[in-house]
Amino acid sequence: MIPRQVIDEILARTDIGQLISKYVTLQRAGSNMKGLCPFHSEKTPSFTVFPSENSFYCFGCGVGGDAITFIRRAENLDYVDAVEYLAKSAGITIPEQPDRDGLLPKYDRKRLFEMNRTAAKYFHKCLYADNQYAKVAYEYLHIKRGLTDATIKHFGLGFAPNGYGEFIQYMTGAGYTLDELVIGNLCGRDQKTGRVFTSFYNRVMFPIIDVSGNVIAFGGRVMDNSTPKYKNSSDTPIYNKRRNIYALNFAKDACAEEMILCEGYMDVIAVHAAGFTNAVATLGTAITPEHARLMKRYTKCVVISYDMDEAGRNAADKAMKMLEEVGLEVRLIKMEGAKDPDEFIRKFGADRFKAILSGSSTKFDYNMERVLSKYSLSVPQDKINAANELCKLISEVYSAAERDVYIHAAAKKLDMAPSVLRQDVERMTYRKQKDEKKKDVQTVRQSSLGFTDKVNPDYVRMPAVARCEEAVLGLLMLYPQYVELVRDGKVDLTQNDFMTAFNARVFASVLEANGDPIDQENFTTDEIGRMTKMKIGRMELADNSERVFRDCVDNLKEAAAKKRQEAAPLTPQDLLSLIDAKRQEQGQEE
Repeated sequence: MIPRQVIDEILARTDIGQLISKYVTLQRAGSNMKGLCPFHSEKTPSFTVFPSENSFYCFGCGVGGDAITFIRRAENLDYVDAVEYLAKSAGITIPEQPDRDGLLPKYDRKRLFEMNRTAAKYFHKCLYADNQYAKVAYEYLHIKRGLTDATIKHFGLGFAPNGYGEFIQYMTGAGYTLDELVIGNLCGRDQKTGRVFTSFYNRVMFPIIDVSGNVIAFGGRVMDNSTPKYKNSSDTPIYNKRRNIYALNFAKDACAEEMILCEGYMDVIAVHAAGFTNAVATLGTAITPEHARLMKRYTKCVVISYDMDEAGRNAADKAMKMLEEVGLEVRLIKMEGAKDPDEFIRKFGADRFKAILSGSSTKFDYNMERVLSKYSLSVPQDKINAANELCKLISEVYSAAERDVYIHAAAKKLDMAPSVLRQDVERMTYRKQKDEKKKDVQTVRQSSLGFTDKVNPDYVRMPAVARCEEAVLGLLMLYPQYVELVRDGKVDLTQNDFMTAFNARVFASVLEANGDPIDQENFTTDEIGRMTKMKIGRMELADNSERVFRDCVDNLKEAAAKKRQEAAPLTPQDLLSLIDAKRQEQGQEE
């Protein structure tokens, strides 16, 4: 519903290179710019920005589009919110538009932010209320967990009271509707009865704040041994737990060189209270690739400070892999005498925590100690098993220089010659590279045939037709004059000439846009990425003349006709003709 001219003005005022540079380190590559994709893990840059076209495309994962598409993915926004985000940066005011079909929108993003802030203030006020339940919550934070009032206030901690109706009454009294409370996951709704109930009660509350200072969600913790220990907000229009990190709003200004990754809210708060304001935690979920890429935007090195139990070690292994995949240096803290940073700091103090932080080990050192602790090196078979495990660990390292360093370190620990370990490592590395190459070839083959195509599932049934369609669409999106030829009837091309449903929909949108950019609100970011790929494919060719366009249209019509003929059932007359032809062929042979 936002006027096209306003969107065009926003895109014109937005320097896509400068915008993306806030998220990705870009390097010049001729007239374009390249960098590591922020939307998937890679070691070789395949993410390209095309300033002349005001667009971007990743040749690795297929994500692409313009500045609006990028912000939609990077900030987890819907189309309208992404346009408003860029409009604000460009200093453009979007005029008020009537609601589509006269209906109110399902939610107002700004109101959800305001609603969460109102809820956070309510929970904080409840923590200091004069009743027995609030006193239990305050004593839990103040006495049992050792938090000062200053720390409680800094993190906005609060308490959700027992009463099921108190919170709802307060929030509706503040002007928020039951639907808004349910959309924001502050309340739930019984599907059978329609009754609305509070999501949090009798828990200490942790507001989750984004890097812009907006309260986007909540975590709640019980104060006894009841389960579940933690309850966290589900995903909402303004919150996605896979793309947000707890306390990053505080840590972002102190973590340029190093970020401490903890396992939970209380660990983060304890570490901050001890003076280490570069600590963060994931939100009610294991670390995700999105988390890793978000950390990469703010730091060079992540120090993992997880619980020292088996679950913590397994989580650390997963975190190390994901963080290294995005190019971060990873180190680990080894805490002895405490199960987590919160307990360690309360028992031994901030200075001891600083000491173990300084002595944090690399991923390889950490894993080598774990392997060696399982074996007795005085027993020959144990020594062989330890050597095999260490060689396997070293073979998984990408850098040859790193592998050489680790070979010498392992050889020293095992009291073996480095050359012996090097032979095993090289054999394992060769086998691993061979398996990966085979897997990559298989993936490329499947992709080229359309087996993995989720955007255009018809591709796999008719790849030749789909390729012709994409060539035509790429030219139409790049050159408005070709759209005019089609609209004026000078080139015979209609939607019926497109056999794949997705490409037919794109063609209809191209004609509707009449030479202007397509209305992206009707497409997902994955679909926009595919359309960008179509344009990029044509941009890289030297000849995109009208003659080429007409040839592409002819090729499409020919491929579509052939496919329709193959798919058409045989008529009785066709069957008789085949029989006659077969008899004639047999007679000639005789």
